[in-house]
Amino acid sequence: MSRMDQRKNDQLRPVEILPHINKFAEGSCLIRCGSTHVLCTASVEEGAPRHVPEGSGWVTAEYSMLPRANRERSRRDVSKLKLSPRSAEIQRLIGRSLRACVDMSKLGERTVTIDCDVLQGDGGTRTASVTGGYVALALAVKKLLSDGTLTESPLVDSVAAVSAGIVGDELLLDLCYEEDSSAQVDLNCVMTGSGGLVELQGTGEGRAFTIAEQRALVDLCAKGVRELQNIQKRILEG
Repeated sequence: MSRMDQRKNDQLRPVEILPHINKFAEGSCLIRCGSTHVLCTASVEEGAPRHVPEGSGWVTAEYSMLPRANRERSRRDVSKLKLSPRSAEIQRLIGRSLRACVDMSKLGERTVTIDCDVLQGDGGTRTASVTGGYVALALAVKKLLSDGTLTESPLVDSVAAVSAGIVGDELLLDLCYEEDSSAQVDLNCVMTGSGGLVELQGTGEGRAFTIAEQRALVDLCAKGVRELQNIQKRILEG
């Protein structure tokens, strides 16, 4: 099949990460994956939640979509007086993903909150949030090290995420909205820089899929994640 944007089946959408997009946040970036644009900021506060062991820190995340991030205006969560189930599920995913690359004992008794606000959504907002969220987190850590708040980096790995799916019985990497909405199978994959899996979210939307197909989708995601990690590395070393 021919993809609507003429990409190869194993090709990412154009990816751009713009660092230091917010002058107030300890770390920030704007990530653009095709037509999906997400603003990611990292805020550092002294003190950790009660459930965290003494002397350790915590990394958490919040996620939301602006009212016109989609084709039709959506209501803000605050106007509904509660977080939508989708937003709650995604922000938990982002938090889990980022904590996988942090040694909390080296962070000290402080909390880093990663806010991921979708400015424009065209599929893959959760995976873009993880990838951009890591850059914001790493920039915040770099600032804490430069100002002497930390003497050792708590980052023990990197993390990035991408989607893959089966559309028209073909395996495709990094689905845009039109592909995602018609996918027979949809899979989101979060991986560390060392190649470990943090999370897989695979769903047979239109049909069941085999273990062999799952492995092929994970391999496809691994290729995309390696490319994303190279982009992250260039930004953070720039």
